[in-house]
Amino acid sequence: MANIGEQSVQFLNPVYIKSTASVVGPKEGEGPLNFDIVLDDMLAGEKSWEFAESQIVQKALDLALRKAGVNISQIDYILAGDLLNQSISSIFGVKDFNRPFLGVFGACSTMGLAMSFASMLISGGFAKNILAGASSHFCAAEKQFRFPLELGTQRTPTSSWTVTGCGATVLTNEKQDVGITAITSGKIVDMGIKDANNMGAAMAPSAVDTLIAHFKDLNRTPDYYDLIVTGDLGHVGHEIVLTMMEKEGFNLNKNYNDCGIMIFDKDTQDTHAGGSGCGCSATTFAGELFEKLKKGDMQKLLFIPTGALMSTTSVQQGESIPGVSHAVCIERVV
Repeated sequence: MANIGEQSVQFLNPVYIKSTASVVGPKEGEGPLNFDIVLDDMLAGEKSWEFAESQIVQKALDLALRKAGVNISQIDYILAGDLLNQSISSIFGVKDFNRPFLGVFGACSTMGLAMSFASMLISGGFAKNILAGASSHFCAAEKQFRFPLELGTQRTPTSSWTVTGCGATVLTNEKQDVGITAITSGKIVDMGIKDANNMGAAMAPSAVDTLIAHFKDLNRTPDYYDLIVTGDLGHVGHEIVLTMMEKEGFNLNKNYNDCGIMIFDKDTQDTHAGGSGCGCSATTFAGELFEKLKKGDMQKLLFIPTGALMSTTSVQQGESIPGVSHAVCIERVV
């Protein structure tokens, strides 16, 4: 493991991905992507949206373990996070696993953050197997950050649809076909956006900042990757990234997409600007992108979950919405 440039770490030996698992809600299951489990009930048989999210977390983590053929006793750490106050969905979702738990928060960038931390722990020799995941729930997030669904509030054209789902992965030091070879940790970037219904505009500048740092630190250009995918910018943020990167001399038109665009069908699902939430990038990676890497349909992926670092308190006090983005370089290593 070696520090490269100002913000990046390159692993002398890859940190391998042994398995992934994805559990999503009904609306996500109706979209164009494939997932392991599609729920037919947003409550997942629970009494509240929050407990439903915890149930989704438990299902995804348990499935990732089973797909990896790893017993929970072999897991050194669980790293997980979500959008809710004090990460309650993750806490209640993992409390019965009885393993050391490191809660992480990066808003919608949490999957990238969890995978980055886990990779450094394994590469540094502090762990052999780590279970990592991130989740969100549309109804729980709307209730906390915007308006309870019962109010029937009209959504703005720039608003995104928080994904109901959890993506999970087992990372290991045991050789596999796909591994994490480098990471670039993002800085907080605040361009003064205050509209909680325009997450794409709030997060896009941080994605640009991390992308530029990644290319500079590792001396790479966009064409090194088969796909560069940001996390939760949707259609609005995607266009901002393309424009800002072009001004910086980088052309992303050939190989750039966003999980918030990929996960829903804009024409038939009425999700306005697209998808967001911790579960957006987590389930897209765990359910679709990893399979392409595993099958050899893709060789090199730059995965950049993006997060809007706001709280109900900061929004109510009229503060701006800072953004952060964490890049994870994932490659076939056979």
